[in-house]
Amino acid sequence: MSNLNLNVTNEEKSALVIDTRDNVAVALTDLQKGDLCVLRIGEGFEQVTILEPIPFGHKIAIKAIPQNESVIKYGEEIGTATEAIQLGQWIHTHNLYCGRAKANGR
Repeated sequence: MSNLNLNVTNEEKSALVIDTRDNVAVALTDLQKGDLCVLRIGEGFEQVTILEPIPFGHKIAIKAIPQNESVIKYGEEIGTATEAIQLGQWIHTHNLYCGRAKANGR
Protein backbone atom coordinates (compact mmCIF):
# COMPACT_ATOMS: atom_id res chain seq x y z
CA MET A 1 0.00 0.00 0.00
CA SER A 2 1.37 3.42 -0.83
CA ASN A 3 0.51 6.87 0.46
CA LEU A 4 -1.22 9.19 -1.99
CA ASN A 5 -2.08 12.84 -1.79
CA LEU A 6 -4.84 13.17 -4.37
CA ASN A 7 -8.45 14.11 -4.70
CA VAL A 8 -10.55 11.11 -5.69
CA THR A 9 -13.55 12.10 -7.75
CA ASN A 10 -14.14 8.78 -9.54
CA GLU A 11 -15.76 6.21 -7.24
CA GLU A 12 -15.23 3.39 -9.77
CA LYS A 13 -12.14 2.02 -8.07
CA SER A 14 -12.46 3.22 -4.52
CA ALA A 15 -13.15 1.90 -1.05
CA LEU A 16 -13.86 3.44 2.31
CA VAL A 17 -12.00 2.78 5.55
CA ILE A 18 -14.59 3.54 8.23
CA ASP A 19 -12.22 3.86 11.22
CA THR A 20 -8.46 4.41 11.21
CA ARG A 21 -8.08 1.29 13.42
CA ASP A 22 -9.68 -0.93 10.74
CA ASN A 23 -7.73 -3.55 8.80
CA VAL A 24 -10.49 -3.72 6.16
CA ALA A 25 -12.12 -1.28 3.76
CA VAL A 26 -15.57 -1.41 2.15
CA ALA A 27 -15.75 -1.61 -1.65
CA LEU A 28 -17.77 1.30 -3.07
CA THR A 29 -18.27 -0.55 -6.36
CA ASP A 30 -17.60 -4.01 -7.79
CA LEU A 31 -13.83 -4.54 -8.01
CA GLN A 32 -11.92 -6.90 -10.31
CA LYS A 33 -8.61 -8.71 -9.93
CA GLY A 34 -5.79 -6.31 -10.79
CA ASP A 35 -7.78 -3.12 -10.14
CA LEU A 36 -5.83 -0.40 -8.37
CA CYS A 37 -8.19 0.66 -5.61
CA VAL A 38 -7.93 4.03 -3.89
CA LEU A 39 -8.73 3.95 -0.17
CA ARG A 40 -9.90 6.98 1.74
CA ILE A 41 -8.45 6.76 5.26
CA GLY A 42 -9.41 9.74 7.36
CA GLU A 43 -8.27 12.79 5.40
CA GLY A 44 -5.71 10.88 3.33
CA PHE A 45 -5.64 8.34 0.53
CA GLU A 46 -3.75 5.09 -0.04
CA GLN A 47 -3.94 2.52 -2.80
CA VAL A 48 -3.99 -1.26 -2.95
CA THR A 49 -4.05 -3.75 -5.83
CA ILE A 50 -7.11 -6.02 -5.73
CA LEU A 51 -6.23 -9.75 -5.78
CA GLU A 52 -9.63 -11.21 -6.70
CA PRO A 53 -13.13 -10.03 -7.62
CA ILE A 54 -14.79 -8.19 -4.71
CA PRO A 55 -18.48 -7.28 -4.85
CA PHE A 56 -19.83 -3.83 -3.97
CA GLY A 57 -20.20 -3.42 -0.21
CA HIS A 58 -17.84 -6.27 0.66
CA LYS A 59 -14.62 -6.08 2.67
CA ILE A 60 -11.07 -5.70 1.33
CA ALA A 61 -7.99 -6.44 3.44
CA ILE A 62 -5.94 -3.25 3.69
CA LYS A 63 -3.07 -5.09 5.37
CA ALA A 64 -2.05 -8.71 5.76
CA ILE A 65 -4.08 -10.46 8.46
CA PRO A 66 -2.56 -13.67 9.85
CA GLN A 67 -4.74 -16.72 10.51
CA ASN A 68 -6.59 -16.47 13.85
CA GLU A 69 -6.05 -12.69 14.06
CA SER A 70 -8.88 -10.20 14.53
CA VAL A 71 -10.61 -8.60 11.57
CA ILE A 72 -11.39 -4.99 12.51
CA LYS A 73 -14.22 -2.89 11.01
CA TYR A 74 -15.86 0.17 12.62
CA GLY A 75 -12.84 0.15 14.96
CA GLU A 76 -14.15 -3.09 16.52
CA GLU A 77 -13.45 -6.79 16.08
CA ILE A 78 -16.06 -8.29 13.75
CA GLY A 79 -14.51 -11.74 13.57
CA THR A 80 -11.36 -13.81 13.20
CA ALA A 81 -9.43 -14.75 10.06
CA THR A 82 -9.83 -18.49 9.41
CA GLU A 83 -6.79 -18.41 7.10
CA ALA A 84 -3.99 -15.98 6.32
CA ILE A 85 -5.45 -13.05 4.38
CA GLN A 86 -3.31 -11.00 2.00
CA LEU A 87 -3.39 -7.27 1.35
CA GLY A 88 -6.02 -6.69 -1.36
CA GLN A 89 -7.88 -9.94 -0.75
CA TRP A 90 -11.67 -10.27 -0.38
CA ILE A 91 -12.83 -10.90 3.20
CA HIS A 92 -16.12 -12.77 3.56
CA THR A 93 -17.54 -15.97 5.06
CA HIS A 94 -14.96 -18.16 3.29
CA ASN A 95 -12.09 -16.67 5.36
CA LEU A 96 -13.81 -14.94 8.30
CA TYR A 97 -15.32 -16.55 11.39
CA CYS A 98 -17.93 -14.46 13.16
CA GLY A 99 -19.17 -16.14 16.33
CA ARG A 100 -22.26 -13.95 16.50
CA ALA A 101 -23.41 -14.96 13.01
CA LYS A 102 -22.79 -18.65 13.78
CA ALA A 103 -24.77 -18.35 17.03
CA ASN A 104 -27.70 -16.96 15.03
CA GLY A 105 -27.67 -19.97 12.70
CA ARG A 106 -25.99 -18.29 9.71
